[in-house]
Amino acid sequence: MSAQQYSSGLDKNPANYSPLSPLTFIERAASVYPQRVAQIYGDQRYTWSETYSRCRRFASALTKHGVKANDTVALMLPNVPAMVEAHFAIPMAGAVINGLNIRLDADAIAFQLTHGAASVLLVDREFSATVQAALTQLDEKPLVIDVDDPAYQGGEFIGSIEYEDFLTLGDPDFEWSLPNDEWQAIALGYTSGTTGDPKGVVTHHRGAHLNAVSNALAWNMGNCPVYLWTLPLFHCNGWCFPWTIAALNGTSVCLRAVRADAIFEAIKQHKVTHLCGAPIVLNLMANASDELKQGVDHQVNIMTAASAPPPSILEAMARLNFQVTHAYGLTEVYGPAVVCAWHEEWDDLPMAEQAELKSRQGVRYPMLEELVVMDPETMQPVPRDGETIGEIMFKGNIVMKGYLKNPQASVKAFAGGYFHSGDLAVCHPDGYIQIKDRSKDVIISGGENISSIEVEAMLYRHPAVMEAAVAAMPDDKWGETPCAFITLRDDAGEVSEQEIIDFCRDNMAHFKAPRKVVFGLLPKTSTGKIQKFELRERAKIL
Repeated sequence: MSAQQYSSGLDKNPANYSPLSPLTFIERAASVYPQRVAQIYGDQRYTWSETYSRCRRFASALTKHGVKANDTVALMLPNVPAMVEAHFAIPMAGAVINGLNIRLDADAIAFQLTHGAASVLLVDREFSATVQAALTQLDEKPLVIDVDDPAYQGGEFIGSIEYEDFLTLGDPDFEWSLPNDEWQAIALGYTSGTTGDPKGVVTHHRGAHLNAVSNALAWNMGNCPVYLWTLPLFHCNGWCFPWTIAALNGTSVCLRAVRADAIFEAIKQHKVTHLCGAPIVLNLMANASDELKQGVDHQVNIMTAASAPPPSILEAMARLNFQVTHAYGLTEVYGPAVVCAWHEEWDDLPMAEQAELKSRQGVRYPMLEELVVMDPETMQPVPRDGETIGEIMFKGNIVMKGYLKNPQASVKAFAGGYFHSGDLAVCHPDGYIQIKDRSKDVIISGGENISSIEVEAMLYRHPAVMEAAVAAMPDDKWGETPCAFITLRDDAGEVSEQEIIDFCRDNMAHFKAPRKVVFGLLPKTSTGKIQKFELRERAKIL
């Protein structure tokens, strides 16, 4: 009898079970803090009550148009209120959010609209020419809705209706419902596709709910944060922060363009408490003029991810009273899923040592079941020695459903019961992981592995270097050698290639030092990541 006593008559029912979904957060924020400001954009202000009503109108209008469960609604938008609202309204209608990278060309947009079978597409005028060119390649075209942002002058309307007019077609009291199954898709996001077509990453309501809560816990955000949208909302659904801010009854400060003046103005005007961005955003802020930096009289919390921020940048931000938290993740794990959790005893260390610790990726997010660095061949964890390199792997509820219409890629990604990230790292004795490279970015010189990240960190220590990236350059003798691509500071003066090479040779093993240095601007993605694949191609012809 004891084997059955906790199963018989104790089934799930409507009173004790509901699917996990981030949609519950906005309903609560609107009922508990109806008059608190939820969104700020220029002169626009929307309370949580108004935002909830607008989202319900949007969802209702989509439903009236014929959008149904698991349909795709695509977004070609900057960080404006419509983009925030879409993250609630689209899943309220049972549909799937597809944020498109606003820097992509028409061919890439056409591929994603076709592959994702988008039935509706929201477009900002800034991107109308690209979208119009993409639409000519589609046999079946989606309903196009223009989003008119008065802050942008230019572009043309290409849709059937404008966003605000579309909202008037919906019911502000629309009775949306949670998904029947929390495994239902909530978003579709495409990988960068640097080799071949990009893969469509499908995520679900359960994972979005859990990672939104993980953000709040890992960052210790507290109630009612004021969050500045420096991170593109199309990137991993803004790392789940639209839902996190709703869960915490906070305020989203929308920012159309990421510029140092706009960032500092918003921080000072709205008393911004939190913002996210790639290391390039930190670099932009750290190198802003002293005039812009003046007047920030409160601590600002910054979460940064992508490649490891150079310790020199972390140190510079600390001096400005900007508290940086380093996270790591991928589209396949809803954005950040690893955080460099801080220990109070580290506060007593010299700032340079603190910056070195912060440059590590860290430990698993609260809602991630397992994070491990493993040998991909044996599927055994590497020793915690800070030296043995393995591949970062994830397991748990904040791992994607899989790749859309690509079962072979999904099977490969989930081999051995873990999601394989493709990132190479070491595990330190305290369990903190540190990325050493993408598997394709490791430079193998004379049989020795060289971490491009390690060389880049050294380059950033040179006082004249503002940005640096290192890629493999073919070499007849060694097979490959490091090639450095550098953007100098405006006040750097004359800096020679040999000076940079000598600086590296004086501070690290000679075989790791770059053999070639190229000065100029670095190619980047719209999320601020340096495009290593392009640099690798450049290095081949030097």
